[in-house]
Amino acid sequence: MNDRAPAPGGLALVEALVNTLLDITTGEDALDTVEGRERFGITAAGVDAARELRESLRAACLAHAGHPPHRTVTPLSELLARAPLRVAVDDRDGSASLVPLDGAALVSRVASAIAEARADGTWPRLKACEAPDCHGVFYDRSPAGRGRWCDMRVCGARAKMRRYRAK
Repeated sequence: MNDRAPAPGGLALVEALVNTLLDITTGEDALDTVEGRERFGITAAGVDAARELRESLRAACLAHAGHPPHRTVTPLSELLARAPLRVAVDDRDGSASLVPLDGAALVSRVASAIAEARADGTWPRLKACEAPDCHGVFYDRSPAGRGRWCDMRVCGARAKMRRYRAK
């Protein structure tokens, strides 16, 4: 999809999950493969729930980029409400973190990653590409936080060429 560095911390999991839809136009999906499912610790029976979570995350990332949802999805807050988490405090330094009660539950791991990213201010920088035939997720490292495309050489170049031809 793009050659950007992965998102920091737990957001890398979120970014990787949303980008399992390899081609939005053909529907090619890494979750259709055993390897793709194993990467996220889900079984074939859990694919529908993972896809539902993925598309709700994509809608949130589109919102971060100032775009409407790509389609009707289950609200992300509703899906995250199903995530059993607890607060863990490190005895050595007193730091606290959210820990999934079921370490393999994808929704719990995503909820923990989002909570930590929200706390450190990185959550709004996880965005979806504005190209309607892409909507791949990327971490916006631009100084002003105004990144628009997952890959400037592909999606950005196509958008600029379309605007040029329209003139």
